[in-house]
Amino acid sequence: MNMIYNSQNYCVVAFHGPDGEVGGFEIMDKFGGKEIYIGGDLAEHFRSDVQDLIESQPSEEQVDDFLRRFEGLMQHPLVLH
Repeated sequence: MNMIYNSQNYCVVAFHGPDGEVGGFEIMDKFGGKEIYIGGDLAEHFRSDVQDLIESQPSEEQVDDFLRRFEGLMQHPLVLH
């Protein structure tokens, strides 16, 4: 598990599989109090889109705007454990 992004609004954690490759991502909306775990093909698309975004040297606001696209998928309450 590795936190790859943390802003006032969002936090993204990458989960690694036994081979060291990223197996999925957890995207957390701090103010909405919800989160989503994405794996498989969606995680691959997310990783590719994030790499493209990073190449453009985005501001925090631009990254948050990108992550906001996932809010509609977030159904699980964010729980501290």
